[in-house]
Amino acid sequence: MAKKPGQVRDHAALMDSIYRGQKYIYDATRKYYLFGRDDLIRGLDCQPGDAVLEIACGTGRNLAKVQHAYPGTRLFGIDISAEMLKTAAGKLGTSAILAPADARQFDARAMLGRPTFERVILSYSISMIPDWDRALCHAAKLVAPGGSLHVVDFGSYSARPGLGPKILRWWLEQFHVSPRLDLPMVAEDLGSGPGWRREGRDGMGGYYRLERLYREQPQPD
Repeated sequence: MAKKPGQVRDHAALMDSIYRGQKYIYDATRKYYLFGRDDLIRGLDCQPGDAVLEIACGTGRNLAKVQHAYPGTRLFGIDISAEMLKTAAGKLGTSAILAPADARQFDARAMLGRPTFERVILSYSISMIPDWDRALCHAAKLVAPGGSLHVVDFGSYSARPGLGPKILRWWLEQFHVSPRLDLPMVAEDLGSGPGWRREGRDGMGGYYRLERLYREQPQPD
């Protein structure tokens, strides 16, 4: 079901309210608990000329890291928060094409100039996206044949008993973050479709979860 314009605007306004001030300290503070992002980037295995799209690109931190690790890649990013896109634009300059969009539904060709990408990234974003499974399915549709979808987010650790997980859950709630414990199941369902292959694993004892979905290259007749 398509989201009503008012619902999209409300979520965009919420994200802007969170990040209007946070954008200035986001990268400096998130490095202490958004683990696994560099693990994701190492697993991209990009080649020169590959188009890399980050959905919910935030400050552009990951795209800048991709650019450094894989020279010659073409960078693209979307985010629902205009505040975050301002920061990303300042960081990436003309090296990336950025656009405001809702991760759950956007026309990549119209907004970014191409319908598919060799690599698509979702980094600590599905835990903030309503209807996140819908956003994940949409992301999979944007993967070019022979390309891959890479996801990192909070894992099963957040559901464990004990003081550490309890503090983490409390902290995440302050930013409207909800760990998606059924991410492995949704990824497995997507990866079991025709022409797909899936790899998934935990990091740091389940603190974060990595999922990779590979789209097969059609064989010539």
